[in-house]
Formats: sequence, C-alpha cells, structure tokens
Amino acid sequence: MKILCIGRNYANHARELSNPVPTEPVVFLKPDSALLRNNDPFFLPDFAKSFHHEVEIVVRINRVGKCIEERFAHRYYDEIGLGIDFTARDLQDDLRKKGLPWEKSKAFDNSAVISKFVKKETLPDINHLNFRLEVNDEVRQKGNTSDMLFSIDQIIAHVSKYFMLKIGDLIYTGTPAGVGPVKTGDRLKGFIEDDLFFDFMVK
Repeated sequence: MKILCIGRNYANHARELSNPVPTEPVVFLKPDSALLRNNDPFFLPDFAKSFHHEVEIVVRINRVGKCIEERFAHRYYDEIGLGIDFTARDLQDDLRKKGLPWEKSKAFDNSAVISKFVKKETLPDINHLNFRLEVNDEVRQKGNTSDMLFSIDQIIAHVSKYFMLKIGDLIYTGTPAGVGPVKTGDRLKGFIEDDLFFDFMVK
C-alpha cells in the first residue's frame, strides 16, 4: 500500500505559500508508516519547530490499474475519506532553500491522518463536496472539491502513468487555503459536509 499526495491543487493555497500555480499535478509520496488512524493523538515530533495542518479529501483505490484514461478513472475508487497531511514547515522551507528533497518534512511517521471512509454514492456530487477543518471548534480551513485545479479523475489518470495503482492505495487530493501551525492541546475535527470524519488531539 502506498500514499500518493497532490500538492498545490487549490490555487488559493499555492498563492498563500508564494508558490506558482501548477500546470499539472504536483505529486509526492508517503510511506505507510506515515498513517495515523482511529483518532489516535498526534504527538509533536522534536525535529522541527512548526507543524502545519493541511486537510484533504482522500480516495481509496479499489482495483489495480496502470495508465488509466480519465474517462474510466471513476471505476477505480468507491470510497471517500478525509485526512491531514501534516507538514514540518520550517524543515520544509530549509530543505527547499537548499534545493534538497523534502520528504523528511512531509513523510515522517504519523504525518498522514486518515479518517473513516464512506461509499461515494452516499455523498453529494463528488466534484462539489464541502469539507472543513476545525481547530478548537474554530474553522481553520474550508474547501470545496469544485475548486480543485485537477479533479479526482484527472489525478488518478495522471499518477497512474507513473505508478501502478493497487487495491488499498490512498490518494490525498490537496488542501485549500488556511494552513497553519498546531500546538500541544489542540483538538482537530474534520468534516465532509456536516458529517464528522475525524476528531483527535495534538499532544
């Protein structure tokens, strides 16, 4: 099982971090050891000073595929979840300035929060889903999948050119604007529409 992540998939998020808006999906990977499940707490690591939340719609692949055409991509997933791509922002900035890979800032243990999954047919239009992150009961991030630069089907078609997709693979589809740091004692709750998908503490 692998975790494929899409960066800068919402123009407002790309701009808030002073990044160019991409013309094709920006892809990076996380290992399965990055997963944080079952509303377990997120323990702040000691190798960086600033850890940012990035809430994202997540799809789970349900069949093997390679070089998938966009028009067939909808057949390769039937479940939707919500996740957080935790980022060691100060470490990432330092690595980027040096022109180095920044996996250490993105792919560390427990950096990929994953929620429950629901069948996509139980949700409204997949391409017009509202989702949000609340920190201590205040909305920090909110987005709608209609604002994605690249839709879920476009993402699946793109990444399958380079990586064979297998059953159970996860795709984190990008985060909207509003990313920011977390601290010990914060409570993070994630919603798709008004359904609670995760609820955990930072320790």
